[in-house]
Amino acid sequence: MTSQDAERRWEHLTHLLEPIHEKAVGTARNLCRSSGEGDDLYQEAILRAFDKLPTLRDEAKFRSWFFAVLISVHRSRWRRAFWRRFLPLDEVSPDAPSLAGEDGRVKAEEFLGTRRAEEALARLPGDQREALVLYELEGFSMEEVAAMQDATVAAVKSRVFRGREKLRGYYERRGWGDPPSTPVVSGGIGPKSLLGSKQTVAAGRRS
Repeated sequence: MTSQDAERRWEHLTHLLEPIHEKAVGTARNLCRSSGEGDDLYQEAILRAFDKLPTLRDEAKFRSWFFAVLISVHRSRWRRAFWRRFLPLDEVSPDAPSLAGEDGRVKAEEFLGTRRAEEALARLPGDQREALVLYELEGFSMEEVAAMQDATVAAVKSRVFRGREKLRGYYERRGWGDPPSTPVVSGGIGPKSLLGSKQTVAAGRRS
């Protein structure tokens, strides 16, 4: 590939990424133990997407294509750093800032909720965390998540259900009540509850 070809491909990729950039960064952070680790995952996914861009046949499907690349990179990193799953969660997020007044109290509560959600999600097996983040937070359908995870729809439904149950159990054991309905995890804002109804999981959803 010539330098001009590489430059054109980067420009093309940047153009395709622009509308989903913030959401993709948030997803990468939701999949990881910290914002820094999520940002590294996102950057690695961009490099992988650059290499694979010629395989994209339909630009209208770029969003799901890129998220599939992101999941693939996440799994590669997860396998390479398997031992990290057994480390303490000290690095999940920095210490809460010192804030004063009503706004400060609200921000401190939001920070605490974020840290708890980070910790709870980090305890899930990788496939369950992926399924929850993609289905509940990103709004992909069960079928789309199944394609990204190279699994059956039934397997994704099971992962979402089991992930929800484990999250609820973890919050209960820690005495935290219920997980937040709109968690902010490692800088990614999720529009959906991580503990949706069992009927919703059984029926699935289309984006």
